[in-house]
Amino acid sequence: MIEFCSLASGSNGNCYYIGNETDAVLIDGGISNRRFMERAETAQIDTTKIRALFVSHEHYDHVAGLKSISHRHNIPVYFSAATYNALSRRKRPQDYKLFDGVNSVKVASNIEVFPFKKHHDAVDPYSFIVKVNDSYIGIITDIGVADSVCVDSFSKCRVVFLEMNYDYEMLQNGSYPQYLKERIHSENGHLSNTDAINLIQNHSFSGLSHIIASHISAENNSHSIIEKLIEPFASRYCIELAPRFSAGNHYVIDD
Repeated sequence: MIEFCSLASGSNGNCYYIGNETDAVLIDGGISNRRFMERAETAQIDTTKIRALFVSHEHYDHVAGLKSISHRHNIPVYFSAATYNALSRRKRPQDYKLFDGVNSVKVASNIEVFPFKKHHDAVDPYSFIVKVNDSYIGIITDIGVADSVCVDSFSKCRVVFLEMNYDYEMLQNGSYPQYLKERIHSENGHLSNTDAINLIQNHSFSGLSHIIASHISAENNSHSIIEKLIEPFASRYCIELAPRFSAGNHYVIDD
């Protein structure tokens, strides 16, 4: 079996759980250990199975709680060297390892993590595809543009946490200052709803079964807009909108 769950998604914190019968990994640690434990308990997740925590980039909503999560659960944290160096010393966990961004990282007999470079305004940002048993689960968020590397990674996924950050009209007509609107919409910003729908329409793996819309902006997006956009896909895929302040559904499916 494979299992997966969003424990936090959005600018208030990001943390995604992926595993199988015996082992699991976390992607990002952007919430406190207290909240991590509360949400893991609510979702009935066995935290003793977690073998590693991978960090996508150094922004606060992805690293806020990683030191305490790592320490309390004896979990090694994997960074790129540049991301590790971008953290202040007080935020760095004691138990850490570096990935080179070229080679995959095998963290258990049936779990292998494949980092890939992405466009975002961080020092050395990565997203990840996690191979669990024989299935690929993608965590594709905080990406300004879906380049060929992103498309190739997405097209392998049976399950994907896919960013649907903003609606273009809401962003342009909203209250954000112009420089921030430009940053979000830039090639080093975030994926819009339209970007995500394009990926789903044109590059989905034939075996894609679950889509978790992730990193949804509270100011520049709405669930009603997303629900209308994904309605044509509702009969083909199991689709969830990842909650911001709670754990999402804990999925357990056959591999």
